[in-house]
Amino acid sequence: MTNKVDFDEYTENYNDLLAKDTQFFSDDEAYFADYKVSVVRQQRTTSTSRILEYGCGIGRNFPALGKQFPDAELVGTDISEASLEFAVKHNPSVKFVLEQGDLTSLGKFDLIFVAGVFHHIPPAERQKAANLLHQRLAPGGELFVFEHNPYNPVTRHIVNNCPYDEDAIILKPKELKFLLSEAGLQVTKYAYCLFIPPKFKKLVALERYLEKVPLGGQYWVGCRRRPL
Repeated sequence: MTNKVDFDEYTENYNDLLAKDTQFFSDDEAYFADYKVSVVRQQRTTSTSRILEYGCGIGRNFPALGKQFPDAELVGTDISEASLEFAVKHNPSVKFVLEQGDLTSLGKFDLIFVAGVFHHIPPAERQKAANLLHQRLAPGGELFVFEHNPYNPVTRHIVNNCPYDEDAIILKPKELKFLLSEAGLQVTKYAYCLFIPPKFKKLVALERYLEKVPLGGQYWVGCRRRPL
């Protein structure tokens, strides 16, 4: 395995690196955050009062989360202290907590959002992370995990050439679903996504007919903690 990436080193230029790596797909920085959160909003049918983003980095997804879930309390955790310092400055209404030690005081969440995190977790530690997410969900709460699609050649090229993905080990949907199921979560749906560039946004509605085709740039898995 390659050396673990220290995200503190990329805090100030993370957005620039992301824009450079994904310019083939979009020159709109907020596009990916808006897209993913919209997917979650469409799937989420019950009331949502508390949302956690696990592995929130510099907080790029919180403007979209706040827009789609305006009445929810938003909380973000990450292992990078420098990233959280950056996130606090740009998202003053969000509570940020360093992901270390016992965080049981955070309480339970109706919804947990995870985007592009598991491929940075060493395989031997992934089950522990899935178990932790189960613990933080309220009974009946939902978890949505977005990951890179290993079957998409453009995605693999981006990951292979991105400096903050140096330690990335992409996982297949089957592996992610197994981890979440082993954690005690009920997998309710998974789908491939990010097929159509935003310059062809009039065609984005067609993606719902492609969600089982393993060629999207990413995929997502939705699951639920069983009610008591």
